[in-house]
Amino acid sequence: MEMGRRQPAIELVAIDMDGTLLDPAHKLTPRVKQAIARARAQGVRIVLTSGRPVSGLAPFLEELDINGADDYCIACNGGLVTRVATGEVVVEYPLSFDDFLFCEQVARELGVHFQALDGERLYTPNRDISIYTVADSHLSRVPLSYRSVEEMDPTMSFIKLMMVDEPQILDAVIPRLPSALTERFAVLKSAAFFLEVFDHRAGKGPSLQKLAEHLGIDRTQVMAIGDQENDLTMLQYAGTSVAMGNAVDIVKATALHQTTTNSEDGVALAIERFVLRDQAPRAPLPCCAT
Repeated sequence: MEMGRRQPAIELVAIDMDGTLLDPAHKLTPRVKQAIARARAQGVRIVLTSGRPVSGLAPFLEELDINGADDYCIACNGGLVTRVATGEVVVEYPLSFDDFLFCEQVARELGVHFQALDGERLYTPNRDISIYTVADSHLSRVPLSYRSVEEMDPTMSFIKLMMVDEPQILDAVIPRLPSALTERFAVLKSAAFFLEVFDHRAGKGPSLQKLAEHLGIDRTQVMAIGDQENDLTMLQYAGTSVAMGNAVDIVKATALHQTTTNSEDGVALAIERFVLRDQAPRAPLPCCAT
């Protein structure tokens, strides 16, 4: 950042959830809550931006009082953008049943677990249900069902599809993904054990851009904070991008700035530094480099 040149005031902050907003126990810390409340009191929009479905964001939206008529959230890695109070869909990129069949076959041939989210329920065709699928159901607050492919309703559509397995198994599978998959869909990791498949037009960045344009906010007035590969597009879009101290290397290399980890109130420090900049932060931000 050029010294002496003041950046436009930030009007919207897009914040990833797991590994970013939430601490390692999946909780909101008092300092993070206070920083967000202070930013909102100044009229800054806070947009939770997650791979989780809306149901997995709801308790935290409520805890942060982000539940007004003009509040929004970005769910399912940008596959869905909704108005919080009404559930009105602003952006949606559904996947068809044919997409489901194709991706399930690829996962089966590669020997990895598979799951599909339709917005209300998580489905898996694997009898030996992955522990990560069970955990995802719990954290996302969506019911989990085992269904063989033959038992699935062919009229269904989905928000995202996922290959789910041990990190070393997924890492070994990624180089073997068929071009028919990677050319048809966006495919990336949202966690060490999640390989997500979604519409190539979706993603946190494209959906954040659509929301900002909907609200009349320029990208220079947007800040994004994240830690994983699925945060890259929104970090690339935002005028101010911040990587968590616990972020994967490619995120740290992409973001313009770096804050502390999610166990050290990294989100609060970033908001205090870049949004509440007319008020001195309560602690130095040694990791936030420009």
